[in-house]
Amino acid sequence: MRTLHGSVVVKRELSRKAKLSIYQSIYVPALTYGHELWVMTERTRSWVQAAEMSFLRRVAGLSLRDRVRSSVIREELGVDPLLLRVERSQMRWLGHLVRMPPGRLPGEVFRARPTGRKPRGRPRTRWRDYVSRLAWERLEELDEMAGEREVWASLLRLLPP
Repeated sequence: MRTLHGSVVVKRELSRKAKLSIYQSIYVPALTYGHELWVMTERTRSWVQAAEMSFLRRVAGLSLRDRVRSSVIREELGVDPLLLRVERSQMRWLGHLVRMPPGRLPGEVFRARPTGRKPRGRPRTRWRDYVSRLAWERLEELDEMAGEREVWASLLRLLPP
């Protein structure tokens, strides 16, 4: 990412439109690789937002010393928050898992309840718990809605930022 900053973002010869297309085609996929299965802790959220805004600030020609809000920069550049994209992808994957017929390995792993002794201390947040909480905060009838692919897709488009 540092190489991308040095070779693309700081170059004055490139237009803002070119830099934004590089952001969409290279930076975002590299930053969010495998994000459907992330458990978004506050630390992860903070890391993703900081990395995203570092790139977007430089594209806009600003620094932290300019004290311009992230929402203003995103609005100026016409870019949606990366965390919103991550949450929508996670909800889309949850819909796939809920609709999967019995016998498919990802669906079986999602529905599995591990047995045995637990290690000492607070348990780590599982993806299932995280994404279920995310879904229940926004949607009430999870199983019925996820069963209908078109309904689920339309609901994901309506999710607020």
